[in-house]
Amino acid sequence: MKAIRGIGLGLLSIPVFGYCLWALAAVWIDGPSARPVAGALCAVLALAFLVCLVRVRPYRRALLALAALSAGVMLWWFSIPPSNDRDWLPDVAQTPRAKFDADGHHVTVSNIRNFTYRSETDSDPHWDTRSFDLDKLTGVDLFLSFWGPTLYAHTILSWEFSDQPPLAVSIETRKEKGESYSALLGFFRQYELYFVVADERDVIGVRDRFRGEHTYLYRLSAPPANARRLLVDYLTAADDLAVHPQWYNALTQNCTTSIRNRVIHAGGQVPLSWKLLLNGQIDELLSERGSLKSKLPIAELRAKSEVTEKAKAAGDSPDFSAQIRVGLPD
Repeated sequence: MKAIRGIGLGLLSIPVFGYCLWALAAVWIDGPSARPVAGALCAVLALAFLVCLVRVRPYRRALLALAALSAGVMLWWFSIPPSNDRDWLPDVAQTPRAKFDADGHHVTVSNIRNFTYRSETDSDPHWDTRSFDLDKLTGVDLFLSFWGPTLYAHTILSWEFSDQPPLAVSIETRKEKGESYSALLGFFRQYELYFVVADERDVIGVRDRFRGEHTYLYRLSAPPANARRLLVDYLTAADDLAVHPQWYNALTQNCTTSIRNRVIHAGGQVPLSWKLLLNGQIDELLSERGSLKSKLPIAELRAKSEVTEKAKAAGDSPDFSAQIRVGLPD
């Protein structure tokens, strides 16, 4: 019995020690901007952990004390407020707004990003205001953009209309001037959540032409009514961020998990899968679930769905979206 209890305490120690390491990292990363102060707080917290581990007995009480200290750090961490008032990079400087007409059939979206790029960091900013007739929405597409490892991708949804170019929405981090994205920092309170509501020529073109990414475009099988509910939910959420900012989180509030949250909020169903985390395989997941229009085998579909070279060739053409869709399955 003692051996079993000892094994149990040993296994319990692993998550508790991990919790303590997270607490130290949270104080260092999200604590005071003055590094000496943050370092001093980390040292005090580490000493408190050590004292609990050495002096508190029995051992299970020591683990409880460590967890309680870490929980105190978590309470502070959750209280850190996000903000819309920072010195933002130009491409996230404006917050999208959406105003629905009383009839519920029309929406006017302002601060649609439509930049002209000469390089990734050199562009002519332009923010559009466009009105959309939701009765003319024909469907929704998914972009997967790979910047390196094929296990991970950036996901973008884009809604098509019968009378005007598509409207793309990319859920990203809102970075300040001088900031760049870090996968590690994305797990902490370092970036606000941002909905890039944009012209495809902007949000897809900059990736393929200047960032060296590889992009795939898939036609989703969602009927127009479902696509419409999802777009309304997206635009409502984007508009709310202009008033109530939220934190981005690389695990719970990223480009793919946020899509899942929005689909569920709009009345859809997205069962959990490891492919939502390793989202470079999300096209395979959608194919398995019948969520793609094309029924081609996934390997063949991927080969026919890459639009990287088409996007490069289309450049700043006003019919960018039409050009990248030439030859797509379905």
